[in-house]
Amino acid sequence: MGDNILKLKDPFLKQTYEIKDNKYYFKTYICGDWVKGVEWKEVRSPINNEVIAAIPKLSWETIDNALSKIHSTGRWKIRDLPGSKRLELLYRIADLMEEHKDDIIESLVVNAGKTYSQAKGEVNASIDRLRRSELDARKIFGEYVPGDWDATTLETEAIVRKEPFGVVLAVVPFNYPLFDTVSKFVYSIIPGNAVIVKPPSTDPLPVLLFAKIVEEGGIPKESFAIFTIPGRESDKLVKDKRIHAITLTGSTATGEHVLSVSGIKQFVMELGGGDPAIILKDADLDIAADRVASGIYSYTGQRCDAIKLILVEQPVYEEFKSKLIEKLSKVKVGDPRQEGIDVGPLITKESADEMMAALKEALNKGAKLLVGGERLGDTYVKPTLLEVKSKEILKELTLYKGEVFAPVAIITDFSKDEEAIQLANGRDYGLDASVFGEDITRIRKFLRFLEVGAVYINDMPRHGVGYYPFGGRKASGIGREGIGYSVEHVTALKTIVYNFRGKGIWKYSLK
Repeated sequence: MGDNILKLKDPFLKQTYEIKDNKYYFKTYICGDWVKGVEWKEVRSPINNEVIAAIPKLSWETIDNALSKIHSTGRWKIRDLPGSKRLELLYRIADLMEEHKDDIIESLVVNAGKTYSQAKGEVNASIDRLRRSELDARKIFGEYVPGDWDATTLETEAIVRKEPFGVVLAVVPFNYPLFDTVSKFVYSIIPGNAVIVKPPSTDPLPVLLFAKIVEEGGIPKESFAIFTIPGRESDKLVKDKRIHAITLTGSTATGEHVLSVSGIKQFVMELGGGDPAIILKDADLDIAADRVASGIYSYTGQRCDAIKLILVEQPVYEEFKSKLIEKLSKVKVGDPRQEGIDVGPLITKESADEMMAALKEALNKGAKLLVGGERLGDTYVKPTLLEVKSKEILKELTLYKGEVFAPVAIITDFSKDEEAIQLANGRDYGLDASVFGEDITRIRKFLRFLEVGAVYINDMPRHGVGYYPFGGRKASGIGREGIGYSVEHVTALKTIVYNFRGKGIWKYSLK
């Protein structure tokens, strides 16, 4: 092994790891302790597939002990911290992340394969999410319910409280390891839940660096832990009754598995996607081509809201197709550490294998390759656009039926609105859709019939910090992510009824 391409320099964050034989050995944070591994799991960079670090592979005994501490003590310590103090804690964490963001950006580039621009964007979004936490707080104040709306509840009244469930397990995906950790942490902490994070196995390093910032921010130590265990070994964890709620971002298959083994809990699940974009004949084709192209290749297509299906009205089909091909042809693929690179690597070699297999299947069934289709290395691929005119063939393809997490999309035409709606709704997923056009009355029809969680008009789908809520229908998830929305899924309603019958407080006229 040559020089490690990971270069961490911040003395403050150095407390999370040791360097031996040019490899970073990270510790994980468990209830106030930084824990080393008895066993270790290697972490590779998608840039060159080299081992850059190792993380602890925790035993069940370690996890079990931590669960007991979090359940018996941690969930009460964070709940007993006044809400104003929890907000102050989150603001302090935001300031600390701002101060120590350089190494976190470096970890996102080298461990997740993001360009520096993408990595900076994720860190800034995470800081912004922490600083918007007061908007979550406003959604947990509860309600007052008067009793005089039914004869059986006269002379009573109630308050409906929103309380923390207790312990939230946050299962984090590889594509936004830092932001998704921060987002789930924020909306779980705001109402007073303890938080356990299960980081992605492929790129856990940004999450472990964040843990040091959380510790310094002053969270009660028993109220936070990061369990570094592989997803395939997590069944015992997700079904444990000391976990009260699970917030998970990942594939539909992962979500279905967790639902099948976890038992009765509260869930927030943002699952599979791959979005359709509909181009109407009155659309600004330059804007549409630019936004759709970005929706295909941004972060190498490894986004749940990436565009995978493009439906173009026939009168503008050829013109739009040409503009989109031109945009995609100019995209530069390569080492994300280099300037001018638009698209870095896929997260693993297996991800590239999956894309190429789906591409081969489509071509064998009659699809036409318009641009891309090349593999430039184990984890590097060119953004790819396929044309499929036959709607029957289209519906048979893995690229239509499934979600291939890579920069690849299918384009086809349509003549009637109903056809476009049917094709968009024909997939199992229902996360987002884009509609490009100017006739708002016509667009309104699409808004009504598209079976998705969000529709973006004249823009690519992009969830950002979650200022607008997002989440799916059908196989795309349960609940909603977003500022002021997710918090409702990690709080439990408690109704408290006061009986004042015969006390003379109310004198109702019942005539």
